[in-house]
Amino acid sequence: MTRVLLTGATGYVGGALLPELLRRGHVVRALTRDPGRAQLPDAVEVVGGDVVRGSGLDDALREIDVALYLVHSMGTGAGPFAEADRSGAKAFAQAAVRAGAGRVVYLGGLSGASEHLRSREEVADVLREHGPPLVHARAAMVIGPGSASFDMMRALVDRLPVMVCPRWVDTRSQPIAIRDAVRALADLVERSDVPPEVELGGTDVLTYRDMMRRYAVIAGRRPPLIVPVPVLSPRLSSLWVTLVTPVDSGLARPLVDGLSSEMVVRTPPPPGINDAPLSFEAAVREALEG
Repeated sequence: MTRVLLTGATGYVGGALLPELLRRGHVVRALTRDPGRAQLPDAVEVVGGDVVRGSGLDDALREIDVALYLVHSMGTGAGPFAEADRSGAKAFAQAAVRAGAGRVVYLGGLSGASEHLRSREEVADVLREHGPPLVHARAAMVIGPGSASFDMMRALVDRLPVMVCPRWVDTRSQPIAIRDAVRALADLVERSDVPPEVELGGTDVLTYRDMMRRYAVIAGRRPPLIVPVPVLSPRLSSLWVTLVTPVDSGLARPLVDGLSSEMVVRTPPPPGINDAPLSFEAAVREALEG
């Protein structure tokens, strides 16, 4: 039995991870900005606090063995997200050291040069420099209902029979099903023999063009006609994404910026972590059923 602090418990990945941690018998404490609205299971101890503002962290991390860091400021209106994330990560890491936490598990991106992906990398560096031992789990698009990246792709295919796309349409990525991401994160909480970095991905390496066409077939849609153009600014791309998808404008721009970066697993995880992940097609079917 491990005493776990889960940040981002009301977010997409955190919300899916919480029942898995409880199912495995861990004692879970959740840090949330508004405990009264969190609507979490009775088995979860809820502590009020804010990572970006640095409030409530000492109480949240008290007597914690493993802390899961699943928060970011992108799209929250907290100001420039890179600056807010850098400040929040430092405050959290220092509080984890004061509390004597044994480990921090952080979910970031596989790679990339966009502002969003550079910020995710910087958060890992800050957590590593100022906190207890860090396990940096890296992943590309998470496939599941409620995932901003997946919902963006899904809405584009559902609503646009013809798309004018920039070069990122042929960028390769290795998406992972939410089920596999959750299982891997829970395993990283439990295992003591994990490396400081773990790359997570599904079975398939696909371009975004391939993903949109395969999604269309699974969803019973006509595959979109995709017209690539050599130049289409991230600003214009994010504007039409915002217009035709449910993704908030504060998320659309950084997400679109990141599509130009190849997101492929280069170093497979150790045995027992992310073994036998779902294929892209199986992950999409689960997402549509869910």
